[in-house]
Amino acid sequence: MTANLLTVKAFLDKVKSLGFWGRLFGWTAVRHDLVDAASALTSLQNELSSAQQNIASVQMQFSVLQETKRNLETQFQNLNKELGAYKERAQNCERDLQAVREENIQLKKEDEFRAQKYSEEIVSLQGIKQQLQEERAKEVQQRYEEEVERLKSLKETWAAHQTDVQGRMKQICQKHTLHYVDKAPFRGDPDNTLFIADEYVVFDAKSPAGDDLKNFPLYLKAQAEGAKKYAKLDSVKKDIFLIVPTNTLHCIKDFVYNLADYDVYVVSADSLEPLILSLCKIEDYEFAEQLSPEERENICRIIGKFAHLSKRRIQIDAFFARQFIELAYKCENSLPADIHEKVLEFERSEKLNPPQEKRAKAINTKELENENGKIETEVAAKGVALPNNDIAVVLNELSLYK
Repeated sequence: MTANLLTVKAFLDKVKSLGFWGRLFGWTAVRHDLVDAASALTSLQNELSSAQQNIASVQMQFSVLQETKRNLETQFQNLNKELGAYKERAQNCERDLQAVREENIQLKKEDEFRAQKYSEEIVSLQGIKQQLQEERAKEVQQRYEEEVERLKSLKETWAAHQTDVQGRMKQICQKHTLHYVDKAPFRGDPDNTLFIADEYVVFDAKSPAGDDLKNFPLYLKAQAEGAKKYAKLDSVKKDIFLIVPTNTLHCIKDFVYNLADYDVYVVSADSLEPLILSLCKIEDYEFAEQLSPEERENICRIIGKFAHLSKRRIQIDAFFARQFIELAYKCENSLPADIHEKVLEFERSEKLNPPQEKRAKAINTKELENENGKIETEVAAKGVALPNNDIAVVLNELSLYK
C-alpha cells in the first residue's frame, strides 16, 4: 500500500512540476507514469475497500465485544449482588450458629442441673420408697393382727352362739309371756323350741365350725335336709328355723329351702324377736274361728264393699283419664295456633297443690264427711242439683268401655 501511494504521489508531484515544454515533449513519459499511477490508484482503491471491510468487520467485532463487555458487567453486578446476599446469609448463619451455640451451652447447663436435680430426687424418692415400704409392712402387719383378732373374736362368738341364742329366746319368751319348751317332747333334741298355736316351732342354732365360711352354705343345706326328723312329726310346725350369727349372712345366698313336706328358713339372731312376734300374730288369726257367723258376715261384707269401691273407682278414673287425654289431643290439634299458645301460657302458670299425706296423722272420716258437706252446700248455692240418691245407680249403669 505504501509503494502504490508513493507512486501516485510521485506522479502528482511530477505533473505539478511539469512545465509547458515538458508537457509538450515529455507527454509519453507522463502517459506511462499516468498508467502506473492509475494502476497504483486502483490497487489503492482495492486496498481501501479491503480496509473498509476490515474496519466494518472490526467495528462489528468491537460491537460484539462491547455487548459482551456489557453482559459481563451485568453478570459482574449480579454476581456482586449475589455475593452480597451470600455474605449476608453467611453473616445470618454465623449469627444463628452463635445463637445455637449459646442455646446449646444453656441447654447443657440446664441438662446438668436437671441431672443433678434428678439424682437428688432419686435419692429422696428412694428414701420415700423405703419409708412407704416400712409403713406398708407395718400396715400389713397391723391388718394381719386385726384379722387374727377378728377371726379369734368370730370363733369366740360362734362358739358361744348356741348359748347366746338360747338366752335370747328365753328372754323374748319371758318378755312376751310365751311358752318356751325346755325339753321337747319328741325325738331329735332341737336347740330351742316354742309352743305357739298348738304347735311346736323348732329353732336350731347353727354356726361355722372354723374360720373358713366357704363350706358354711353347704353345711346349712345339709342341716335343712336333716330337719326332716322334726317336720315329719304331726305336732311340729312345718316351718323350721335355722339361726345363724349375724356376721355370717354375707356368705349365705339361699335363705329359704322349700323342701317336699316342709320349709326351712335361715335367719339371724338379731331378727328373732320380730320373727317370734309375727308367729304370735298368726296365732291370733287362729282365733278367727271363734267369731260368730254374723260377725264373720259383717267382716266379709265390709271387705267386699271396699274391694268393689276400689275397683269401681279405678275403672271410673281410667275412663275419665282416657277422656281427658282425648280432650288434650283435641286442644293441640283443633285450636288455632295463637289460641293454643295462649292456652299453653296459662297452663304453665297453673299449679295444683293437693293435700299432703302426713305419716303421723290419720285421715279422719268425720273431717272428710264435713268437707264433702261443704262442697255440696257450695254446689247447691250455685244452682247445681246433685241427685245423691241416684248418683250411685247412674255410675253403676255406665258402660265405661266394658
